[in-house]
Amino acid sequence: MKNFINWKMFFVLLGLTMISIICVFPYILSVQGELLSKIGQPIEIIFFAQLIQSLILFSVAIFFGLFFAKKFNFKLPLIQAVLEKKDYRETLKSILGTSIFSGIIVAIAIYVLDMLFTMQGVVISTHQNYAPIWQKLLASVYGGVAEEILMRLFFMMLFVWVSVKLFKQIEPSKINIMISIFLAAIIFGLGHLPITASITTITPIVVTRAIVLNGIGGVVFGWLFWKKGLESAIIAHFTADIFLLTLLPLIFSN
Repeated sequence: MKNFINWKMFFVLLGLTMISIICVFPYILSVQGELLSKIGQPIEIIFFAQLIQSLILFSVAIFFGLFFAKKFNFKLPLIQAVLEKKDYRETLKSILGTSIFSGIIVAIAIYVLDMLFTMQGVVISTHQNYAPIWQKLLASVYGGVAEEILMRLFFMMLFVWVSVKLFKQIEPSKINIMISIFLAAIIFGLGHLPITASITTITPIVVTRAIVLNGIGGVVFGWLFWKKGLESAIIAHFTADIFLLTLLPLIFSN
């Protein structure tokens, strides 16, 4: 069990995840505050319970995610370089431009396509402001870190492992990986429905919107994880959220 995963990397990822979860609490309070108040418990107790639940969930997700990633040679090159005290700057330089550019393209694509859903009568929109900008910035940390660890490192790797077992392969084929990317992207889209339900009624078109818009990011982030490493997906996701939740609404509201 000691050599199953890199335990230093495990604790780095877990620590970053818990920080990102704390960062998203103000945003959740703004968007779901009324719903949380109906639970009948102090907000502090609710958030503490959520923190403990997340600690358990992500401990499991990170453990198996790192195990599968090691097994199938998926990389976390930047964190690896830092832990091994190598020159991480070269690694960062090799992924930064592609990651930021990909995140910007994802944000623009989602923002434009969302207009089509708005034209079809969907009330919720990325163009609306549901929380202050500072809360959106903090929530972007959660999106980049926690969501990528859960969706790409865990779910995508889980699907890759299942496909290898299912087809009795030693190594996953490109088709296996691509299918795993799409499946994780679909789950990524569906995972946004709970917070969407606190803003509007869930209908078939709202579900379609969640899958399509978030799926765009999910596919791109999955591809980056495959080709560049998990950190590339994290940077791209963080960039996309920054543009989508703050910069683009500010630009087009003027």
